[in-house]
Amino acid sequence: MTQRYVIHLPVVAGDLPAAQRLARVVGRWLVVLPQTDPGGTTVSAEDDQNVRHWVFCDALMPGGRRCLLQPDHDGPCARRLRR
Repeated sequence: MTQRYVIHLPVVAGDLPAAQRLARVVGRWLVVLPQTDPGGTTVSAEDDQNVRHWVFCDALMPGGRRCLLQPDHDGPCARRLRR
């Protein structure tokens, strides 16, 4: 056993894209806490929690930080949203 525990915090959204947007916002806010790993954030349907959808790309970038763009994004990884 790794002595690590995961907190499952249910938050309700109307559809998958809305859930992913909300999870990205929450993940970006929580990055200030050293205990969080926003790159591992996933969302699932309430009645099918075994099917999870990734929220961030999470690729490792130079310097050891992780990409916080959407999974399967176009172009290079980044730590900030592109406009």
